[in-house]
Amino acid sequence: MKNSFGNAFTVTLFGESHGSAIGAVLDGLAPGLMVNEQSIADKLALRRPAGDTATPRVEKDPFQIVSGVFEGKTTGTPLCIIIPNENTKSGDYNRCAPRPGHADYAAFVKYHGFEDYRGGGHFSGRITAALVAAGAIITDVLSQKGVTLATHVYRCNEHCDGHFNNPIQQIAALQHMAFPLLHPELEEPIKQVIRDARAKGDSVGGVIETAVCGMPAGVGEPWFDTVEGVLSHALFSVPAIKGVEFGDGFALCDMLGSQANDAFAVENGKIITTTNHNGGINGGITNGMPLVFRCAVKPTPSISKSQQSIDYASGQEIELSTKGRHDPAIFHRACHVVNAVTALTLYDLLCTRYGTDWFTKEG
Repeated sequence: MKNSFGNAFTVTLFGESHGSAIGAVLDGLAPGLMVNEQSIADKLALRRPAGDTATPRVEKDPFQIVSGVFEGKTTGTPLCIIIPNENTKSGDYNRCAPRPGHADYAAFVKYHGFEDYRGGGHFSGRITAALVAAGAIITDVLSQKGVTLATHVYRCNEHCDGHFNNPIQQIAALQHMAFPLLHPELEEPIKQVIRDARAKGDSVGGVIETAVCGMPAGVGEPWFDTVEGVLSHALFSVPAIKGVEFGDGFALCDMLGSQANDAFAVENGKIITTTNHNGGINGGITNGMPLVFRCAVKPTPSISKSQQSIDYASGQEIELSTKGRHDPAIFHRACHVVNAVTALTLYDLLCTRYGTDWFTKEG
């Protein structure tokens, strides 16, 4: 039973969707880091559902930092963030039949029926609010060292937002967008796809793309703790993510080596690559170019269409229609969760490379 991630720095998640609270514990933070509570609130607001393309369940997320911060700075001891659950409707759920596409059955088997099944319990996307709060702290810390990142909706249905082509500027613009797009004019067409799916009692998925600028070269380990491996480990913990590709990913399979290789050059005295097909990583280690990766986000499993399931008590097959308040799509909200998970992972990788005190040193 493990709910922690990291090596030099770890994050632990706790709580259930309809429990009294959710939260995160960050252990291994350097002492003396600034903690901006307004920044945490702003990031939680970006993740928060809004409008007719998201769940009607809206939580205010009045978080509280109960340890690890004194006079606005980290103490170096475990930092604990707690976020209460206030807007729950537990009567919409029962443990009699597992919902297709959810963790209900797998959790029932693993925890022998003792799991909190309401709203998905510990497996709910609600828990990602704690990730976003934790990630907000680390995102600010990384920015102090010149590391910035953002995620946008790359594709939904036939609508494609395109790839990053000027990531430094594009990251700055995306960081404050609730529905992050490189081309904001696509927001309404994509939202209409979501509305159409909801009207049919269904849901849709999409692809999101992340870019990180400012990561120094030489971070990561060969073989088992590659940058791709560690990031993928963390990213696959985000509910609904079913695929991750770095750089040009699967498209590299259709290239020749002469096309896929990133040639080296010198620009203003710095070694760069003239292309970035490999997403800023060679041999599992950062090469100083922007990290670029995409995540496949599956359609929300909670839909009102009738689906086949089984009744635990009788063992008989039944028809099930999911009740409750749910998102018809979550890829746009997942952008902010992926930002948080990426920041937490990069902080751990940088701590492993340089030590935790590197974040409080000048330069």
